[in-house]
Amino acid sequence: MRNLILSAALATASLFALTATVTATAAEPIEAGKQYEQLSSPVQVAVPGKIEVVELFWYGCPHCYQFEATINPWVEQLPDDVSFLRIPALFGGQWNVHGQMFLTLEAMQVEQKVHTAVFEGIHTDGKKLATPEEMAEFLATQGIDKEAFLNTYNSFAVKGQMEKAKKLAMAYQISGVPVMIVNGKYRFDLGSAGGPQRTLDVADYLIAKERAAQ
Repeated sequence: MRNLILSAALATASLFALTATVTATAAEPIEAGKQYEQLSSPVQVAVPGKIEVVELFWYGCPHCYQFEATINPWVEQLPDDVSFLRIPALFGGQWNVHGQMFLTLEAMQVEQKVHTAVFEGIHTDGKKLATPEEMAEFLATQGIDKEAFLNTYNSFAVKGQMEKAKKLAMAYQISGVPVMIVNGKYRFDLGSAGGPQRTLDVADYLIAKERAAQ
C-alpha cells in the first residue's frame, strides 16, 4: 500500500505544481527560481561537447504519457549540437520494474521502435506490464524476441544501468516526473514552466543560454 501511495504522490507532483501556475503566460520572462532551478552541483553530461537535455519519466505516469505528443516532435527537430536522453525515474516498486524494461530495450537498441507502444499498452490498453514475463509477451507483439528480452533484462549490464539511473536521479534532486534537465545544470517541469509547450520553451531558452556560453 505504501508503494502505491508513493507512486501516486510522485506521479502527480508535477500536476499539482502545474495547477498552481496556470496563470503563467508565454510572454512571462524566463527566470531562474521561477520557471527553472539551477542545481547547486552540476552533473556531468554523458556526451562532452554537446548540450545535453534529459527527460526523466515513468511509463506508468499519465502526465509523462500525455507529454509524449508534445515532446516527441520537438526532439526530432533538435540541432546536431544537442544530445537528448531519456532516463527512467526509479522510486521503487513498479517504477523500478518499468525502468528496468526501458533500460533493457535501450540495451537491445529497440527502445525507439517500441517506446510509444509501451506507453499506449499501459495507458490505452490497460496492461500492467508488472513482470518480465508479461513484458516479454507484450513486446513479442511488437517484434521483440522474448528470450532475448528476458536474457537482457536480467543481465549485469542492465543492472549497472539501473544503478547509474538511481544515482543520476539523486544528483538531479528530482521529486516527481516528468522533469527535464539541461546540461546537468538546470531542472524544470510542467508545473514550474507552466505547461507542456512552455516546458519546451524553457528548454529552448536554456539550450540557447548554454550555447552562448560555449
